[in-house]
Amino acid sequence: METHYSRLGGEDVVRRVVNRFYDLMDEDPDYYGIRKLHQKDLAEAREKLFMFLSGWMGGPQLFVEKFGHPMLRRRHMPFEIGESERDQWMACMAQAMKDEGVDEQMQKELVQAFWKTADFMRNKAG
Repeated sequence: METHYSRLGGEDVVRRVVNRFYDLMDEDPDYYGIRKLHQKDLAEAREKLFMFLSGWMGGPQLFVEKFGHPMLRRRHMPFEIGESERDQWMACMAQAMKDEGVDEQMQKELVQAFWKTADFMRNKAG
């Protein structure tokens, strides 16, 4: 079975989507709620999300090799994440995939998969 990573186009496309995601977050006021949860310099966040998504999509386990198990919920606990932040993250990622020309069927599959993880990150009401 082919992985999302290989179907998407591998490292180059994953990196382009991640970079577009953070560019949108940094430039579009619709994503201010999630932007303010990040450090001023997004370089580390870009690299960590790229490494995580590479493995999560079935490619190289870059994040695990460098940092160990992702423990996503635990790593995100210091940040207040509610429905608004979840929805902003999802909209920003969907826009990044669209902007980078990800196939529509792949976008649908990834949005469904991202939703489960993004919703699990919520740690506050609303």
